[in-house]
Amino acid sequence: MSTAPSSASRSVRIGGASGFWGDSSIATPQLLQVPGLQYLVYDYLAETTMAILARARSKNPALGYATDFVSVAMAPHLRELHTKGIRVVSNAGGLHPMACAQALIQEAETQGLALKIAVVTGDDVSEIFTTLRQQGLKDMYTHEMPPEQLSSANAYTGAQGIAQALAMGADMVITGRCVDSAVVVGVLAHEFQWAWDDWDRLAAGTLAGHVIECGAQATGGLFTDWHLVPDWAHMGYPVIDCEPNGAFTLSKPTGTGGLIHRGAVSEQILYEVGDPACYLMPDVTCDFRQVTVQTIDANRVRVQGARGQAPTASYKANGTYLDGYQLQVLMAIRGLDAPAKARKTADALLQRTREQLAGQDLPDYSETCVELLGSESLYGPNARPLPTREIILRIAARHAMAKGLSFLQRECASAGTSMGPGTRSSFSGRADIQPVFKVFSFLVPKQLVSMTVTLQGESKQLIAAPTITEPSSAPHHALATAALTLNGEREQVELVRIAWARSGDKGDDENIGVIARTPELYPVLLEQLTTARVLQYFSHLVQGTVQRYEAPGLHAVNFVLHNALAGGGVCSLRSDPLGKSFAQMLLSIPVLVPRHLLLD
Repeated sequence: MSTAPSSASRSVRIGGASGFWGDSSIATPQLLQVPGLQYLVYDYLAETTMAILARARSKNPALGYATDFVSVAMAPHLRELHTKGIRVVSNAGGLHPMACAQALIQEAETQGLALKIAVVTGDDVSEIFTTLRQQGLKDMYTHEMPPEQLSSANAYTGAQGIAQALAMGADMVITGRCVDSAVVVGVLAHEFQWAWDDWDRLAAGTLAGHVIECGAQATGGLFTDWHLVPDWAHMGYPVIDCEPNGAFTLSKPTGTGGLIHRGAVSEQILYEVGDPACYLMPDVTCDFRQVTVQTIDANRVRVQGARGQAPTASYKANGTYLDGYQLQVLMAIRGLDAPAKARKTADALLQRTREQLAGQDLPDYSETCVELLGSESLYGPNARPLPTREIILRIAARHAMAKGLSFLQRECASAGTSMGPGTRSSFSGRADIQPVFKVFSFLVPKQLVSMTVTLQGESKQLIAAPTITEPSSAPHHALATAALTLNGEREQVELVRIAWARSGDKGDDENIGVIARTPELYPVLLEQLTTARVLQYFSHLVQGTVQRYEAPGLHAVNFVLHNALAGGGVCSLRSDPLGKSFAQMLLSIPVLVPRHLLLD
């Protein structure tokens, strides 16, 4: 499974086959049909995934990795990968990369294949956590002290281990918790022999990895103009042809569904990056403000313009720990005045079970959440009145003890006979009480994290990047703000008329990227979408502040809404704990636009 020798004059073709643990099994076989494909990369790890893996490992110490990577993504295709010489890089190792690699080796041996499978370890920082805690370690977002023990603690490492493993001749590289884009950066650094202080190229490689790290989100998935995206059943996954300077062309396999579109790619570029002038990665600090997306033809776009500077002296790390239990119950309520019946049902069940908790000398719920799905409950004061006769009532609750949720778990069934008419009190039997593994985010000095690459009994230690600086000591060059030339009569339209948008989470913070449909509309975004207005629009959800960042190359603005997700991820009781719907809500906000700039 080796590739041809590297050449500075050629491009490298990489397929992005997974955006998260649970992504579609259609990606690998379609990408294997792409002519000249050299690498397949798979990203499996989000903060929520690490919590899930910690829970799995707590039940079975042999687990803790993305088992689907072995059984679904790799096992049916190992022989074809081997025959075509396509190399694989994945962070599917999660909390137990050695176990993941061993499972792959066993599967390959069963098929009579001898594969060189390298493992990159060292991201597990559990052993130094106690020392860091004694030194005053605090959560980088909440500034809270961590608990005495964590279920897992992993640094978000970079791409050097992957590049080293490929240089050692690995057919497959399995890592623990590296950053999502590292699976691409490692490939490109190896193929083009990039230096680890070539900041612009490392930033460009990071951008390439970032665009395909979420799979089909680069090829039409989640696109604002979803109605333009054909054949969702056969959605195409991304292919990038990367040049030695880091610029790349994005396409998808011939004959697949999905869409290659400048707007969809621009949405993905801003997805969850926070400040596009200072996107902190372990190998480089990226500046995406002047990145451009150019349409080549109906099937290709070219992306370039990333700049870089030295990374910080620390790795971001995440720990997980058990923090009580939660329960989610769903029931359907239909008929006249369905929303009113649903609200009364929720109030009655919570009052009844609180009385039962008190009767057993148990504390109250630590948190509850009631949502009327179907009546725009998450929109708050921005909701439109809907005369709906069908509601899904969702009640979520959290308690320090599993027993504390057993009353609500049991009592919800009674609503089917003793509360509102038209109630179905259960969809699939009694709801499960689930443990909550909370995420603790912190910084670890890089010199304390020792990374190792192991391949067929040979191990090599990694050397950290030669230069590190803190962001404050590496000033960013300022960019001129777009001139406001908004003359002419105005018309009020919804934001979606003039912009694309996509949203996602970073812990308890929400990120919304908004891209003007044409360059001429960019000044409208700057004028109309102020931080004050966005904060007011989401005031029922946001407990912190709002920051706005400009990305002139994309004619875009990027908003970060702090403390917006009720804890975020597994810590949030909301039905949208990852903030995927925020952009969709913002696209309904009215804006005043010069009529001559409006698109037909």
